[in-house]
Amino acid sequence: MDEVASGRRVRAKPAVSAEEKAIIERCKRGDLAAFNELVKRYEKQVYNFAYRLTGNYDDANDIAQDAFLRVYNAIGSFRGDASFSTWLFRITTNVFLDERKRARAHPHASLDEYVELDESSVSRQIEDTSPTPDLVTEGKERAQILQDAIQSLPEYQRAVVTLYHTQQKSYEEIAEIMDQPIGTVKSRLNRARLALKEKLSPLRELFEF
Repeated sequence: MDEVASGRRVRAKPAVSAEEKAIIERCKRGDLAAFNELVKRYEKQVYNFAYRLTGNYDDANDIAQDAFLRVYNAIGSFRGDASFSTWLFRITTNVFLDERKRARAHPHASLDEYVELDESSVSRQIEDTSPTPDLVTEGKERAQILQDAIQSLPEYQRAVVTLYHTQQKSYEEIAEIMDQPIGTVKSRLNRARLALKEKLSPLRELFEF
């Protein structure tokens, strides 16, 4: 169960279930049925994550397919030091970053100066973009504007925001996925929150700050 300390989410490291371990071991022996079972378990999560990162259905589908292909080719190297979900999200994130590097025609912009922010209204907006019954149109507009704002973030910030706020990953899990120190994860998340707040501030009628 998650605990909250000093306004920050802390989550116990998830263990790989005995059933999932057995499936993974079958995959390592070349059992395609077992691999298909893993795909069925995680394909929605991976696709949704990829869509949040790209904002494009086709790109998300390509990233999800490439991620599972990499998993299939690398399953023998999975040692269980982290959960399978963490390992899978690391691969998916790497696919996204690799694709962005190939598509980018100029060097990656440097990250903004670090600014410490608390779990502010921006966090709440990210976590809950679903429309209310009496404001369906406005709710959809808010969700699209927020998605567009997230898309405008640098890739690493975008990934951290998506992992934390839409995939509900803890700092420790994100650090494992991104292969970065927890301090770097917190820094990038705080920079992303500040950037989003600045981007959304002209739309105060839709977003409360």
